[in-house]
Amino acid sequence: MTTLKKLCIHGHFYQPPRLDPWIGDLLPEGSAAPELNWNQRILKSSYAPLAWARRKDALGRITKLINCYEWISFNCGPTLLSWLESAYPDCYFKIIEADRQSVRRWGHGNAMAQCYHHIIMPLASPLDKQVQLIWTKADFATRFGRDPEGLWLPETAVDTATLEAASEAGFRFVILAPGQAAAVADLDGNNYAEVTELTLDINIPYTFFLPSGRSIAVFFYHGPLSRAVAFERLLENGESFWHRLKEETRPGITALATDGETYGHHFSFGEMALAYVLEQAGAGRDGLELTNFAAYLADHPPLRQILLREPSSWSCTHGVERWRADCGCTDGGKPGWSQQWRAPLRQALEYNKKRIDAHFFTAGYRYFVDPRRALLDYGRLPAAAVSRRDFVAEHFLPDLPLHAREEGFDLLAMQEWAMCSLASCAWFFAEITRVEPLNAMAYALRAMELAQNTGAEDWTDDFSGIIASAVSNLPDKASGAAIWHDQVLPRRMSLGAWAMLGLLLLEARGMLEEQLESKITWPNLQLTFVIENESRSIRSGKGILISPQNGRKESFAWHWQAGQANRPWSDMVRVRKLVQERGEGDFENTFTGADLAWNRRQLVVQAWLEQRAGIFWQCQKAFASGSPGFFLKWQEDQFGPNREFVWLEYLPGLAWAYLISDESPETQPEFLEFLRSKWRRQELLEVELNRRILELLAEKKPDWFSLGRIADRIRDLGVAVNLWAVENRIWDMDLNRPEICDLAVKLGFRGKTG
Repeated sequence: MTTLKKLCIHGHFYQPPRLDPWIGDLLPEGSAAPELNWNQRILKSSYAPLAWARRKDALGRITKLINCYEWISFNCGPTLLSWLESAYPDCYFKIIEADRQSVRRWGHGNAMAQCYHHIIMPLASPLDKQVQLIWTKADFATRFGRDPEGLWLPETAVDTATLEAASEAGFRFVILAPGQAAAVADLDGNNYAEVTELTLDINIPYTFFLPSGRSIAVFFYHGPLSRAVAFERLLENGESFWHRLKEETRPGITALATDGETYGHHFSFGEMALAYVLEQAGAGRDGLELTNFAAYLADHPPLRQILLREPSSWSCTHGVERWRADCGCTDGGKPGWSQQWRAPLRQALEYNKKRIDAHFFTAGYRYFVDPRRALLDYGRLPAAAVSRRDFVAEHFLPDLPLHAREEGFDLLAMQEWAMCSLASCAWFFAEITRVEPLNAMAYALRAMELAQNTGAEDWTDDFSGIIASAVSNLPDKASGAAIWHDQVLPRRMSLGAWAMLGLLLLEARGMLEEQLESKITWPNLQLTFVIENESRSIRSGKGILISPQNGRKESFAWHWQAGQANRPWSDMVRVRKLVQERGEGDFENTFTGADLAWNRRQLVVQAWLEQRAGIFWQCQKAFASGSPGFFLKWQEDQFGPNREFVWLEYLPGLAWAYLISDESPETQPEFLEFLRSKWRRQELLEVELNRRILELLAEKKPDWFSLGRIADRIRDLGVAVNLWAVENRIWDMDLNRPEICDLAVKLGFRGKTG
C-alpha cells in the first residue's frame, strides 16, 4: 500500500427540477429574489465563481484565477448542465474543459455521472433504475466526450438492487457516507469485522460483491471533515481549511464530499478558500497531492470488500424514510410542524407512475418497434446525441402518419415528466407548499395530460383522492387536495391560456403596437400572432402554436379585449381552434389574465420590467449626454448644484457619461466631486460597463487608450464597481503584453508575472 497522501475534494452539483413542463423553460421563483430563479441565484454565487475563483494578495490584488473544476472531483445533474449550456455557456464550457484537463493530467476525468432526475434509487422501480442510468450515461458521454466511470447516487441512497443496476449499466464505482458501511472483510470473506463511521478505514476503496457475480467499487468520504466544510464554517479562512486537511489526511486517499453549492452559496466566498487549498495541494505542500476517484482506483484496486447498511443515505439516519415518511429528518420548518404529508405525496406520485408505465407499454406498440428500447434510447435526444429524424427512423414503426409520430413523442415525454416528479427534493424540506413539491405535482399533471392525449383514461380524480390526506403545516391547514386544485391544476395550459400569455407578453414588451406579426419562442414552444384588426381596446387575428418537442402545430383565431387601464389581469381573450378542412373548430375558449398561474403572470411582469428598464436606461443616457457642460462651477459657499434632486435622479447616466467621455476630468472638478460624494452602487451601470469594456476588448485592434481611461476614471470615482466578467476576460489574455498588463493592473490585478 502506498504511503502517499492523496486528497480528493468532491462537489455534488445539483438543482431540483425547475423547468415548467408546458413551456420547457424556467419561470420566475419568488423565493429566489433578487434573482429570477434559484438556478440563476446559485449560478451567480457558486457555479460561476468556482470556474473563475480569485486568488488575491495581501493588498487585495488579483494574482490568479483558478478553475476549481479542474482540480476537484465533481458531478453535475444532467438537468442542471442542460440549463447551464443554454443560460450561461461560458460557465458550462469551463466545466467541460475542466474534465478534459483532468484527463490529460491524471488519465481519468474529474467528472462523475449522476442519476438523471435525482430520484431515490432504492425507492425506484426496476424500470426507472434502468432508464435513469442509461439516460445519464448517454447525457454524460455526449457532453464530456467519454464514458463515465463513477456514479453519484442521489443523497447517496443505496441498496443492493441499486448497485446491481449501476454495475450492469457499466459504472465502476460509487461514493458513500462512512455511516453507510456495516462490515468489512477480505476479498475471500475472511477477517470479517463490523464497523462504524469511527472505525471504518476510509482511506482505501472497497469492493461490493453483487448477486449477479459482478462487483462495483465503493469509496467513502471523510465524515467529520465533510461536515466541517458543510456546516462548521471551515471555509471562512483558507489557511485554517488547509491545516484541518493536513491534520485529517492519512496515507492512501482522503476524500471529502459536500454539496457543490457549499462553495460560494452556502458560504460566501467559499470558492476562494477552496481555490487557496487547491493551490497549496497543487504545489505539494505538506506532502499532500490531489487526485480524483477514477485515477486512484486505476492505481489502487480494492483489496477488501464492504457490506452495507441498506437501504441507507447520507442525509437520513433512518435509511430512506425521509422520502416517504415523517421520520423527523428535515430541512427548515418550525416547532410543531410534521411531515406526515410525505407518505401520501409519495403514494400519489408512485400511483401516477405505475399508471404511466402501464399505458406506455400498452400504447407504445402502436408507435414503436420496441417501446422499451425506444424509452431507453430517448435520453440521447435532450443531449442532442441523436437527431429527431434519426431517432424516428430507428425506433418508430415505418410509414406512421404525422399525428401518430406526435403521439409517440408525447408518450416518451410523458415518461420523462413522470420520472421528474419523483426527484428527491419534493420530500427533502419541511412543507408541502414549497416550490419543490408543487413542481413535482405539476410534472405528474403534465404526464397525466400527455397520457390522455395518447388515449389513456383520466385518473386525476384518483390522484387527488390519494393526496387529499396530505396536510400543510401552514395556518390554514390546507389539504393536499386543496393544494392540488388551487396551486397545481391552474398551471395547465389550454389554447386560451397560451393566447392570453402570449398576447400579454407581447403587450408588456411593446410589440403589439410595433408590428402586425410577432413571435414568442421557448424551448418547447413557438407562438406566432398575426393581427388582422386593431383598435384602441380590441384586437383580433390568427395564431399558430408549434411544439418542437413533438412537432404538433395548432392554428387558432383569437379576439382580445382590453380590461381596465393598467390592469393586465383583467384583459380577456376568446380563442377558436382552426381546423384545416373547415377553417374553424367547434369550440370556443375564453380566458382572462387572472386565470393564468402566478408564475406565468410573474413572467409577464418580468417582461414588462425589462422593457421599462430599457426605456429607463435610454433616458438616463439621453439626459447625461453633454450634461457635464451644464454643470456649473460652485459659487461662494455652494457645495451642491441647484435643483440637485434632478441631477440625483440621473446619477447612473451621469456616471456612465463621465466614465466613457472624451472630455478631460480636469475641466469639470465639481462634477467629479458631485459624483464621488453622491454615488451609490448601480447594477444597471455595472451591466452596461461590463458590456462596453468587453466589446472594446473583442475588437481586432482594441483601443487601449480608451480602455485605460475608463479604468482610470473608475479609480478616480472612488467607488467599488463590479467588473467580474471583464476580469475573467483579461485573465485569458496575454498579461505579458505591456498594454494588457497596464490595463489589468489598473483594474485590480497584480499582473501575471507579479
